[in-house]
Amino acid sequence: MFLIPCKTQAFERYNRVVKYNKYFSKYSKRYFGPGFDWRYFKAQAVAESRLKAKAKSSVGAVGVMQIMPKTFKEIIKKNPSIKGTREQPRWNIAAGIFYDRMIWKVWKAKRPFQDRINFMFGSYNAGKGNVLKAQELAKRKGMNPNLWESIEPTLPEITGKRSRETIGYVKKIHKIKEVL
Repeated sequence: MFLIPCKTQAFERYNRVVKYNKYFSKYSKRYFGPGFDWRYFKAQAVAESRLKAKAKSSVGAVGVMQIMPKTFKEIIKKNPSIKGTREQPRWNIAAGIFYDRMIWKVWKAKRPFQDRINFMFGSYNAGKGNVLKAQELAKRKGMNPNLWESIEPTLPEITGKRSRETIGYVKKIHKIKEVL
């Protein structure tokens, strides 16, 4: 899916979609702690599926958080408290936020909070291996590998045209979060 630039007001309507807020809040607290703003994950879900429980991608991702089958199996193996299927909104959201937490732990090096958020969402979209490769390339080029602004110019050398989707995805989540 190619992400086009978006106007912030286009996302204001998602403030009226509250049926999953309890899950975003609950699992954000569970996996990130009470001080973490759960609206980041709602914004991510808007970017992923427009909060549509029956959303399916051409590559096999399903649900509100667009979880791939292999990723869901990895998540439930590491977190048996996720009891349902990836097709069920509650468990899809729980799995997506738990997966974000797994990625969040990878990016624990000293960096600003917003950069860590960007690394997490960028990894969710492009795969953490690709972001790690972009980080290594940034380091070789003399850039600070712990800043997202160093990943944006190096990611295209790793993922090609797909990098535009990832960079747009991260920016889109922030735009959506601004209005939630």
